[in-house]
Amino acid sequence: MKNITTELIKEIKYWKDKRNAVILAHNYQRQEVQEISDFCGDSLALAFKAREADKGVIVLCGVHFMAEAAAILNPDKTVLLPELEAGCPLANMAPVEKVKEWKKRYPDAKMIAYINTLADVKALSDIVCTSSNACKIVNSLGRDEQILFVPDKNLGHWVSKQTGRDLILYNGYCITHYFLTREEVSITKNRYKKAKFVAHPECRPEVLELADYVGSTSQIIEYCTKTDFKEYIIGTEEGVVNTLIKWNPEKRFYLGSKFLVCLNMKIITLKSILDSLIEMRYRITVEKNIEEKSKRALDKMLEISKAVPQPQP
Repeated sequence: MKNITTELIKEIKYWKDKRNAVILAHNYQRQEVQEISDFCGDSLALAFKAREADKGVIVLCGVHFMAEAAAILNPDKTVLLPELEAGCPLANMAPVEKVKEWKKRYPDAKMIAYINTLADVKALSDIVCTSSNACKIVNSLGRDEQILFVPDKNLGHWVSKQTGRDLILYNGYCITHYFLTREEVSITKNRYKKAKFVAHPECRPEVLELADYVGSTSQIIEYCTKTDFKEYIIGTEEGVVNTLIKWNPEKRFYLGSKFLVCLNMKIITLKSILDSLIEMRYRITVEKNIEEKSKRALDKMLEISKAVPQPQP
């Protein structure tokens, strides 16, 4: 197995150079996929890296909406998603026709689309956000603005509490984070009494009430790296633990639940990355009018965010 992996890595590097490609990976990817990537980060960091890419080909190791965002931000580049079936159940909970009907009920409202939406929903929005900049995006809108937030109700609920703004929430949620319950966290906290509990804002409100820190994947990595505590309970997808252990070998990390696994993220393998580079598959494109409208919403987000702080080992 080690020899096979070594050979795959060697071939990936060869074809990456041959295709003038850059490999970007989300924090939830398999460990070996994270390690072969040129950059690994959360959705906001990936959006910046995609826009800054100086290569002609972007291999996006994530899920479909992330590859779409990279394609929208780089219309002159080729964006490849190694596995076409790598989708997002949260994004799929908000099909464009359903969002249109929901939006019609609030004709004067501004709509914020979480980046975990498909391009046609982003095209309906006034601005996009990620979990790491959602509060900043909400605060960028006027205090008298009525705001729709689609599709994650748990993230929206947390942002509402942090900003003091009344948001109208779409009824969607991340199935991976939804698996984490207050009871499981309480049991784990009781088992590891000295551990700090860190959680992603896509978790249920009652879970977030138990958290010592709430943040995006990159923010969680930064918090656990910079603070002096020795033990942490992780309330987000297990892929984050790979980076945490690598950067903090002297610390201990415990998953809040054994079910914190995004199977869609795990579809991508070294073999599928290699096949993607060799065969130039699967190219992600966005219809022109959708691309233009969604790009405006994405560009607004990036302008407000300016620069994304990068956690360091």
